[in-house]
Amino acid sequence: MNKTIILSFVLFSSTLVFSQANKSKQTETSKPFVLGLIDEIQSKELGEKRILNIYLPEGYNADDATKYPVIYLLDGSADEDFIHIVGLVQFNSFEWVNQVPKSIVVGIATVDRRRDFTFPTAIEKDQKSFPTSGHSDQFIAFIEKELQPFIDKKYKTNNSKTIIGQSLGGLLETEILLKKPNLFNKYVIVSPSIWWDNGSILNLDSAILQENFNQQTDIYIAVGKEGPTPTKIPRVMEVDANLLAEKIKASKSKHLKVYFDYLPQENHATILHPAVSNSFRFFYPIKQK
Repeated sequence: MNKTIILSFVLFSSTLVFSQANKSKQTETSKPFVLGLIDEIQSKELGEKRILNIYLPEGYNADDATKYPVIYLLDGSADEDFIHIVGLVQFNSFEWVNQVPKSIVVGIATVDRRRDFTFPTAIEKDQKSFPTSGHSDQFIAFIEKELQPFIDKKYKTNNSKTIIGQSLGGLLETEILLKKPNLFNKYVIVSPSIWWDNGSILNLDSAILQENFNQQTDIYIAVGKEGPTPTKIPRVMEVDANLLAEKIKASKSKHLKVYFDYLPQENHATILHPAVSNSFRFFYPIKQK
């Protein structure tokens, strides 16, 4: 009886020791899954430090001569849109897909969307509800004078610059397109909040509307089935997005290419991912052999 108890104890102890050793071995071989880099930039224009999430494509080598397009992503925090947009970029740049050239993605982590993505509004209710709003001019200056030079100096970039944004981010892109169109040559404008300041941005004149605008610029505008906007004066998201597309299409320049994409199966929460996927097909059409 005693021998049986002793033998059972020895077997249990051996199993426990083996299990712990095996678990320790598993722990030792586990490694973090790294998707990209976390960088940061001290901005004088914004008066604060900004976090950047950076994705470098497979094969990126600081020592070779290859340079890459850059995709700037608004709302680019890890818990916002950085991970799933990077997934789209990586997938579409696989050799067996070959839809998109291998690209660097720069996710601009959000601090205050209302402050950074909106211009001043004359609507008193919105002024009171969103007291920090109305400083997009500073954010645009940050992009132009600090962010793009920082990325171009530190990473291996070429002249292709894309910007992606949704909602208020789409509003900011629209403002950049109309006021500073040379900052980017590809715009992915998704569900833009044209309703801000009662759609005043649709009244802006712009260099892109003139015949002598000569930068090749591709503009993809998408909207889902999103309905009325949060405004006192009735507006509809789909209508506003279409008005923006029609405004740009009326340009006299031959260097603009515009595509309006209505996705009725999507809403404001779900549209970004499929819209970005569609935009890649618009920007980089695969020629049939």
